[in-house]
Amino acid sequence: MQKKGKFDYILLETTGLADPGAVASMFWVDAELGSDIYLDGIVSVVDAKYALQHLLEEKPEGLVNEAARQVALADVLLINKTDLVSTKELEDVRSVVRSINGLVKILETQRSRVDLTKILDLHAFDSLSVKSLQDKFTTSNSHQHLDKSIVTVTFEVFGNVTDEDLHLFIQNLLWEKNVKNKSGVSMEVIRLKGLVALDNKQEQVIVQGVHELYDLEETQVKWEGEKLNRMVFIGRHLDKDILKQLFESALKR
Repeated sequence: MQKKGKFDYILLETTGLADPGAVASMFWVDAELGSDIYLDGIVSVVDAKYALQHLLEEKPEGLVNEAARQVALADVLLINKTDLVSTKELEDVRSVVRSINGLVKILETQRSRVDLTKILDLHAFDSLSVKSLQDKFTTSNSHQHLDKSIVTVTFEVFGNVTDEDLHLFIQNLLWEKNVKNKSGVSMEVIRLKGLVALDNKQEQVIVQGVHELYDLEETQVKWEGEKLNRMVFIGRHLDKDILKQLFESALKR
């Protein structure tokens, strides 16, 4: 980054089944990096022929399925080698991917050939993604949760939340990890997205989180009519009813 003007775009490729969340987090933690470059989005690739084998692999208790975690963190997902599988097999892969990450944009490819405009300039982590997030909420359907370990939970709630109560809600979930499901197991959030109405703001605020790190960014989009908070959680042991109830209790009365 010291070579000013030498880069238009930087692609970081993690090795094998590395956790892309660790790389993504770096852009929020390192202020020196963050001042010059921003995180545009996370792109993951799955092999259509072997995807189910990896995504549905049972891991020992306490361990995350690495392949499923990569799907969970993705903003765009390439299902590659579609020419090597049947229509039914491809549909099964789509269903499993959607059950893990209900909002991911799926591109189907052969030999990884893809239009670069579909995987670059995603703006998945900034205020330009507001419209995209709204669209995804209106088109998102609940998918059968084939993979029991990692799932997507979404809900919408009307109202305002104070800055302090929102931080408390997120920190209890991401940092303290003291939010438990009905079985008494702590919920583990891998990816968090949301549009929220802060009590003292006229504009919509976007919430982004990866693992323990999260960020709030004020957008240029003003609320019209009643304020509808939209939240998305991707992770393990999640319970929609409890998450929604806790968020509702954080809202200003």
